[in-house]
Amino acid sequence: MKKNHPFHLVTKSPWPIVSSINIMTSMLGTVMWMTKKEKSIMILGTILTTMCATLWWRDVIRESTFQGNHTIKVVKGIKIGMIMFIISEMMFFFSFFWSFFHASLSPSIEIGMNWPPKSIKPFNPMEVPLLNTIILISSGISVTWSHQELIANKMKKSFKAMIITIILGIYFTILQKWEYSQASFTMADSVYGSTFFLTTGFHGIHVIIGTMFLLVCCIRMKKLHFSNKRHLGFEAASWYWHFVDIIWILLYMCMYWWGK
Repeated sequence: MKKNHPFHLVTKSPWPIVSSINIMTSMLGTVMWMTKKEKSIMILGTILTTMCATLWWRDVIRESTFQGNHTIKVVKGIKIGMIMFIISEMMFFFSFFWSFFHASLSPSIEIGMNWPPKSIKPFNPMEVPLLNTIILISSGISVTWSHQELIANKMKKSFKAMIITIILGIYFTILQKWEYSQASFTMADSVYGSTFFLTTGFHGIHVIIGTMFLLVCCIRMKKLHFSNKRHLGFEAASWYWHFVDIIWILLYMCMYWWGK
C-alpha cells in the first residue's frame, strides 16, 4: 500500500531486544571476569553483540540505500537524533569530570589532603598522552579531509583519507592499552585511580566504537553507497569522531596535564 506521508514507519525487528540481552550478558561476563577471572561469558556476550550490531546495521543500510525509506524528513529527524545522542554523551562525560574536580580541588584527609595522592605516580603528560593527543587531532583533520573530498565527489581521495582516520584510531587504542600496562596504579588506588581509569577507559571504548562506525562507512564508501549529496551515515560518524576528539583534548588538559 502506498503511504501518504514522508515518514519511515520501521517494521518489526528482533535486534533491539536481542541486542539488549547480549549487552547485559557482556556486562555480567565482564563482572565475572573481574571478580572470578572467568572470561567465557564476556567473550560470548561480545561476539553475540557484534553479530547483532552487524545485522542491525545491515537492515538500516538496506532501508536507507536500497529501499529509499530515508526521505528528506527522515534524514532531518535522524540528524536531530544524532545531535541529541552526542549531547547525552557529553552529559555522561560531564559526570566524570565533575567527580574528578570535586576530588582534586579539595582533597580529603583520607588521601592525605594532596592531589595526586602521595602514593600515586601519575603519567607524564608530555610522553604517550601527548602522542595520543596528536594522533586524535590528526584523525579529526583526516576525517574532515575525507568529508570534503566526498562533497567534491572525489571518492578515491575520500576513501584514502578515511583509511588514514581508521588507522589512527586503531593506533590510539593500541597506545592506550600499552599505557595502561605501564601504569603504576590501578582503579582500586583511591579516587584518583577510579576517576582516571573510568574516564579514560570509557573514552577508549568510545574510540573503539567510533573506529567501527568509520569502518562501516569505509565499506559502504567502497560499495558506492554514498554520493556527494546523500551521505548521512558518514556525517553522523564524523560528528561522533569530532566529539571523541574534543573529549580527549579536555581529558588531556584536565587529568593528564593539570591533574599532575
